[in-house]
Amino acid sequence: MNTFIRNINLLLLILLFTITNISKSYSADENNFCAVSTYECIGLYFKSPDLGRCNVQFRHNGTSAWRDGYPLVHDPRDNEYRGSIVGLKPNTAYSIKINLNNKNHELICKTKNDSFPIGKITYLENGPHSKPLVITESGSPQGYHLITPAEGSKATIDVRNAEDYTCVIDADYVILRGIEFNNAAIHGVLIKSKRHDNVIEDCHFTFWGRIGGPQTYGNKGNTDSAIYAERGSGNLTIQRNLIENPRGGSNDWDTGHPAGPQAVTLINSSGGNVIRYNEIRSTEDHGFNDAIGGGSNFSFEGSPNRDSDIYGNIIANVWDDAIESEGANMNVRIWNNYIEKTFQHIATACTSKGPLYIFRNIFGESRHTHRDPLGGSMIKVGQRDEFGGGRKFVFHNTAIQPKGAFHVFSGHVNPNTVTRNNIFDCPGRLTSSRQADIPCDFDYDLFTGMDRGIAQERHGIRGNPSFIKSYALEFYPSSTTTQIKWGKVPMQQGDKSVNLTDPVITVPNPVVDSGVNLPNFNDDYAGKAPDLGAFESGRPPIRFGRRATGNFWAPWELH
Repeated sequence: MNTFIRNINLLLLILLFTITNISKSYSADENNFCAVSTYECIGLYFKSPDLGRCNVQFRHNGTSAWRDGYPLVHDPRDNEYRGSIVGLKPNTAYSIKINLNNKNHELICKTKNDSFPIGKITYLENGPHSKPLVITESGSPQGYHLITPAEGSKATIDVRNAEDYTCVIDADYVILRGIEFNNAAIHGVLIKSKRHDNVIEDCHFTFWGRIGGPQTYGNKGNTDSAIYAERGSGNLTIQRNLIENPRGGSNDWDTGHPAGPQAVTLINSSGGNVIRYNEIRSTEDHGFNDAIGGGSNFSFEGSPNRDSDIYGNIIANVWDDAIESEGANMNVRIWNNYIEKTFQHIATACTSKGPLYIFRNIFGESRHTHRDPLGGSMIKVGQRDEFGGGRKFVFHNTAIQPKGAFHVFSGHVNPNTVTRNNIFDCPGRLTSSRQADIPCDFDYDLFTGMDRGIAQERHGIRGNPSFIKSYALEFYPSSTTTQIKWGKVPMQQGDKSVNLTDPVITVPNPVVDSGVNLPNFNDDYAGKAPDLGAFESGRPPIRFGRRATGNFWAPWELH
């Protein structure tokens, strides 16, 4: 009997491990060290009550040289160290080593393959379809169920506001590719609760949802979304889609909290989501509430919850948060996004678990209402009760003026935040003056505003907006810039020495070579040290949007 029970337990463990690997790439050793991968990142988890610096090294299998990762963060609530490795290649095995108190732990983790194996293919007939696309047949890890237009044709699901959804996915391992979705009464694509490993790529969404507007006026159309995932869904890949021009529109802050359409909504996801290279845009009269968001904000779940990446997107015409990443934010990475015409660029209230990494994003135009050009914040922060203790890393971001964000961080309590190598060209405050339970660490940033709040930057640069000329910082910073030298200054003009009042002089650009090395986040810098901001002079530019990874055109664009 004991042998029988042991065998049953072994089978259950094998089944559990198999299910885990179906839902996400997962590796573990016998010493409470495990890893969860996406296509380009790996999240690390190490259970230990011991305190110390937990260093990380990794290497591509087949190579001998180890690279340093960024140290893991200890969360005393869970007796766990957590952190991420970024900038990896898809479908590649990596050896990973952590060291805590002179003890090594190693494992091998393979990043996920973004070349999906195809099983059954359902071809949609050419032309418009007036009935919703309802998908109930799942694929498998060995072969996804692909739904796409037949070769050389275009398929449009246009329900003309007569149906709540243009598509319902009640299945797993499904790919929607190259389809146009128009005129859903509520949501474009509805992903049912607890469905996982679905891919929505190269699709076009337009004119979905109810009218939108302030809920205090009785409007019902809040969070009607191009893509809406019900509670518990996860491992979703949403990539290279054009999401534009919803039917309704969000109100601005003149009439209360914005309420209206969204591009992508995840409700208490199970995590493992990748949202990349999408273009999300509209007109100001049909603007979004949040572009990418969901709930629950003050929770240990939320959107996108955990082990998720948001990168390479272009986002505009939003009246609240362009990216709302709130809830657990446990090994969530947000990078290389271009965000403009929004109120708050990235919302993180709260980050209850962490760590959350926000790096190399471009923060453009911000505004409060249609009539009020005063901008919001680059990053919204906050905490409530037990929610809000997770670490936030903010590295190498660039704020653009004129008409950019007014503040760097919102005026809420800002706990457990680390900043390095950012260009914070914002005229207002850097962070709140309200003390947090867990202190922050700000340094090596350029800040041009009036009030640092509680932030103390020993190596930071205090700049004048006219000094750094941030309108030129959208991409590469120039090697020199100009500034006014106040007072009467002796100057040489030809063979004459003259005194000039407040002359303009040329000086080295303070953002060039002024950063600090951050292992795994700026290893490839050029020059004496990393540049501040998102772009490193002498290195390839960041690319955004649907053409960022190639000159691919979807069927709805060609036919």
